[in-house]
Amino acid sequence: MDQDRLPAFFGYGSLVNRATHDHVPGEPARLEGWRRVWRQTRLRPYAFLSDEPAADWAIDGLIAGVGAGDWAALDLREAAYRRHTLPDDSLMPTPGWVERVEIYAVDPAHADHEAAHPVLLSYLDAVVQGFDREFGPEGVARFFATTVGWTSLIDDRAQPLYPRHQRLALRERKLVDDHADAMGLKRCRL
Repeated sequence: MDQDRLPAFFGYGSLVNRATHDHVPGEPARLEGWRRVWRQTRLRPYAFLSDEPAADWAIDGLIAGVGAGDWAALDLREAAYRRHTLPDDSLMPTPGWVERVEIYAVDPAHADHEAAHPVLLSYLDAVVQGFDREFGPEGVARFFATTVGWTSLIDDRAQPLYPRHQRLALRERKLVDDHADAMGLKRCRL
């Protein structure tokens, strides 16, 4: 490994929110030929945000360094996912400090194709806050537009179930709510 270069991950969900991790450096980027998807698993009664190859799609995200190639803590955080290396030409831009970029996708062994689990609002809040901070309101709109598999929402804001939930400013909360409402996403309380 070149001393000046680091392995990195491409975060496309909660890993875009730098408040949920301490991986540095980090830079916004765009991944060509992929889209986000809400995945249903047997692991929990809530949807996981994942990714899949998709021609003619592109998603925004964050490239962040994994110091000394120590993936253990990140792999533990992303235990429901499998990590794999992205092709060099799929990211724009790829920072000069990057040795290689890996991405997490929900492990197909956990799939439950019959389920329609809801999305935790506390999880969505953390994701959208990250996109707003990195890409602004336009990036939030692109997040919603480039994510498929939406079901419904569990409003757990008063008692967040997502372990890395974040406190949102009123403007950020309104941004989440306005997009969810525009998509017609049903909400259920805990």
